[in-house]
Amino acid sequence: METIKLKRGKENLLQRRHPWIFSGALAHQDKRLENGAVVKVHDFRDRFLAIGHYYNSSIAIRILRFDEGKIDLSFFIEKIKNALKLRKALGLIDNEECLVYRLVNAEGDGLPGLVIDWYNGVAVISASSAGMKLQENLIVRALKEVLGASLKAIYSRHDEKDGKYLFGKTSVPHLVKQYGHSFLVDWESGQKTGFFIDQRENRKKAADYAQGRKVLNAFSYSGGFSVYALDGGAAHVDSVDSSAPAIELAVKNAELNNLSENHHGIEADVFDFLTNHKNEYDMIIIDPPAFARSISRRHNAVTGYKRLNALAMNSIGSGGILFTFSCSQVVDNRLFEDTIRAAAIESGRDIQLLERLSQPADHPVSIFHPEGNYLKGLILRVS
Repeated sequence: METIKLKRGKENLLQRRHPWIFSGALAHQDKRLENGAVVKVHDFRDRFLAIGHYYNSSIAIRILRFDEGKIDLSFFIEKIKNALKLRKALGLIDNEECLVYRLVNAEGDGLPGLVIDWYNGVAVISASSAGMKLQENLIVRALKEVLGASLKAIYSRHDEKDGKYLFGKTSVPHLVKQYGHSFLVDWESGQKTGFFIDQRENRKKAADYAQGRKVLNAFSYSGGFSVYALDGGAAHVDSVDSSAPAIELAVKNAELNNLSENHHGIEADVFDFLTNHKNEYDMIIIDPPAFARSISRRHNAVTGYKRLNALAMNSIGSGGILFTFSCSQVVDNRLFEDTIRAAAIESGRDIQLLERLSQPADHPVSIFHPEGNYLKGLILRVS
């Protein structure tokens, strides 16, 4: 295990247990180090600080532990056991009404760069760091050890072009339940790991507001919000997405829940659709993909959120409800609210903030890593 030293004074962030070390903090970078290598981190006086995965990028080291233990099978077993223990405490394990949840949430569960989603017997792995990709075999062995007979298959999904089964195999779309609602999930060709699990509680909240309303679910993907809104008594729901396969899945999911009578799937660009449909809806849900994945793209993201929300505000009748979200990690809560405020000013409408929303408890955030609080949402009333 190679040792990397930090510059004088750069150990402060680690002493606050933040799990990232940026490249500017390194006293030197060894060109021979492989991306994903496990390294020790020492301060400028050569005192041990932590162990992590190295990567030649702006986030140079992702911390795995703050003691001098090993990064081996036992390490991953312990981490996954702890993650499973939390989900059991949340009532998500062996719950026939909720067969989909996040088992491991990266830094929130002490495993930076690793997400594992659970779909009714199938664990879908998404490793965003080179270190976690290199240790995939250990992760698979740990999952088998911890989950036992309940584990039917493991699928690795690093990006939309790179996926494979690491253990077992099953057909997709795969049927899961969430709060009693049935959904078809496709982790092989769908977005992310196949389903946006992080909106579980917010979908339930949307159902509470949907009674008797004409609802637009923008960026609908597979229709999660649409199914909940229809079950909550919406008069009608339009699911709009630019992806034809997504709309096809949304239509199937409405049918699967016997809610297709008042549902319409529309393949369209959301910005264009909102421009051409003024004051037609009593409730709009905007859940776009991340508009920015880096600081350099943040300004463009803010511009996009402002335009999108101003259009939505002008597409709602008086007294309408707007659910608006951002999953861009580089856009924090304050910036998001400031952006929505700017959109409200541009729309010329009176807007009331009713509730603030976030990710559910199976997407925990380390108190030392506030960046993990990536999902931000607002419920607004438009007069």
